[in-house]
Amino acid sequence: MSSTTPGTPGIPSPRVSPRVLAVIPARGGSKGVAAKNLAPVGGVPLVARAARECLAARHITDVVVSTDDPAIAAAANAAGAEVVERPAEIAGDLASSEAAVLHAMDVYEERHRQPLHTVLLVQCTSPFLLREDVGEVAAAVIEDGADSALTVAPFHGFVWRETADGLDGGAGDGAGDGVSEEDAAAGARGVNHHRSVRPRRQDRPEDLLETGAAYAMDAMGFREAGHRFFGRTALVRTDPARVLEIDDPHDLARARALAPLLDARPPSGRAGALPTRDDIDAVVLDFDGTQTDDRVWVDTEGRESVAVHRGDGLGIAALRRAGLELLILSTEQNPVVAARARKLRIPVMHGIDRKDLALKQWCEEQGIAPERVLYAGNDVNDLPCFGLVGWPVAVGDAHDVVRAGAAAVTTRGGGDGAIREIAGWLLGEGLAGDGQA
Repeated sequence: MSSTTPGTPGIPSPRVSPRVLAVIPARGGSKGVAAKNLAPVGGVPLVARAARECLAARHITDVVVSTDDPAIAAAANAAGAEVVERPAEIAGDLASSEAAVLHAMDVYEERHRQPLHTVLLVQCTSPFLLREDVGEVAAAVIEDGADSALTVAPFHGFVWRETADGLDGGAGDGAGDGVSEEDAAAGARGVNHHRSVRPRRQDRPEDLLETGAAYAMDAMGFREAGHRFFGRTALVRTDPARVLEIDDPHDLARARALAPLLDARPPSGRAGALPTRDDIDAVVLDFDGTQTDDRVWVDTEGRESVAVHRGDGLGIAALRRAGLELLILSTEQNPVVAARARKLRIPVMHGIDRKDLALKQWCEEQGIAPERVLYAGNDVNDLPCFGLVGWPVAVGDAHDVVRAGAAAVTTRGGGDGAIREIAGWLLGEGLAGDGQA
């Protein structure tokens, strides 16, 4: 029998889902770019960008950053990720990413006493990886039954390899076998084409380039194989325009130049448009920092109080009259949250450790498609919910990582009329009625 969420009669607690762990290796040493994993792109450190997308991705239940560097650990924690301290013996230049992932899996399972179903390796040196890509590689294993999966991008170029002085051999897999005397004498050969034939793009077979960004593996199979490609491997196509791996300062400069263009696209691809009533069936609101300014007053008896905005109450009343489903979803179990929900006459779920799981279950029970939900939040614990809904919205003074992950951002801050502003997007600025704050 399902239990009841505190303060929410009749709403069962979220069910436990299979654990899907995204591991982001981010060691401190880097020869090509000093402190590379902390380098900001679009104003956000690379490790935080990766954590943000993983936290918001479909299927991902937990995100771990494996690092030997305290500054990276601090940035990862600030972005909402868990940290696993990587031992020195697997933190050097020659250590494999697989070793870091296996170690993180061991630590996670020991720490949480939860077996893993699927594990992902996500590289923070791919700054333009999207949460959709992370979710798709996870889905290839979880939903489609692949043993492993990786992100790839369509590639139509002509690939060449030098053949002079034995440069075309030595791969150990036959890659250099069969080089003709003509190619050897010429010093180069076509790898995916014959040097004497130049077929048109549309006549060439599509090659797929490994992006190096995201990989997913069945957890048990990965432990047995010890490497990321085993069994049936699924290829998940991504946007080639977003493929960039940062290995040297020139790559970093390119990423920073591209960030204003590529980061401007919201996750849903709506190019900065604001939602309307036609887009939305439900509005789900965080409380602290979203309906308040995140400050708390505590009296000598330990009683807490907060300040709210009357305009927000007016906006919520108008949304309710317009027929939208409404919900307050809060990590804090606090009488203040319940009292405000009663005042606004909307349901509340508070004291929730995993807001994303609670939101998933609520949508199922209400019969609401998540892509027609607007979720408003302000801090990193809202990012998993951002990845579930069609319209993730950050209030104007939200954490930078949250703002970057939103499809829209209010001009008003939390507790300063941000919810009234959202209601204006959906219903027009002239909100009719007599809503009470």
